[in-house]
Amino acid sequence: MSKLKIILNGIIKENPTFILVLGMCPTLATTTSAMNGMGMGFATMSVLLCSNIVISLLAPLIPNKVRIPCYIVVIAAFVTLVQLLMQAYIPDLYNTLGIFIPLIVVNCIVLGRAEAFANKHGVVDSALDGIGIGLGFTIALTIIGLVRELLGNLSAFDHKLFEGDGMLLFVLAPGAFIVLGYLMVLFNKIRGTK
Repeated sequence: MSKLKIILNGIIKENPTFILVLGMCPTLATTTSAMNGMGMGFATMSVLLCSNIVISLLAPLIPNKVRIPCYIVVIAAFVTLVQLLMQAYIPDLYNTLGIFIPLIVVNCIVLGRAEAFANKHGVVDSALDGIGIGLGFTIALTIIGLVRELLGNLSAFDHKLFEGDGMLLFVLAPGAFIVLGYLMVLFNKIRGTK
């Protein structure tokens, strides 16, 4: 598989949100704005990239019986690092995302990529997979957050675009489900899937 194809695979063919339907908890909970969605996406992508690299290096050394606990320890270390960096340098975003940052440890996207890809491929391919899947997740969360923010607050990336009030429904939990559903249909329609 070519290097570009590995990245595009994560963005289009195996998009974690719109195709694989993974990581729905942070997708639905953190996408009240485009900035929140983007922040959560980049945090997850950072963990994905770093953990995929380390797991691809350690995979030959880890016994089969303990590979999942070892992967979780590696992932938890990177999540802790990302959490501390966010808390230090972007505290507003860190406070907004709250508990969902530490929950990246058990996000099925990160652990799934470690098991399905990183432990079977080399460092470069695993890094590219982490970037592709991470970008796919980030793009999906940003788009969902942008649509919800536009409809709910009449703003984009925390900048008011129109005067007045938006539709409160889209800022609340039901709005997340509605926007996600329509965007999944649109994404699959554009991709040409039935």
